[in-house]
Amino acid sequence: MRGLIVSLAALFACSSLAEAGGDAAAGKRVMLKCQVCHGKDGIAKLPEAPNIAGQKEDYLVKALMAFKAGERKNEQMTVVTKGLSDEDIANVAAYYSSIKITVQVPP
Repeated sequence: MRGLIVSLAALFACSSLAEAGGDAAAGKRVMLKCQVCHGKDGIAKLPEAPNIAGQKEDYLVKALMAFKAGERKNEQMTVVTKGLSDEDIANVAAYYSSIKITVQVPP
């Protein structure tokens, strides 16, 4: 049992989830490329761009890495992510995930 716990801990430490945890302040400086479509506040400025304010950090990291690797296809995102380091991606994800959003369920 102890070996299983150690193995799981090692697996988690090597996973992309462990890579999340970027610096939101640094991400605010990097996201200049992102704000054209997604806005400084994470609310999309273009109808075809998604809102990303408050999105889960791990999801944003995985999505950005997939665009950078060519696993997800979008011409604009591919161009933008090619110029980002893994650290930039973690920081941008931290910035946008740190934006607080509220949800109002319709009556």
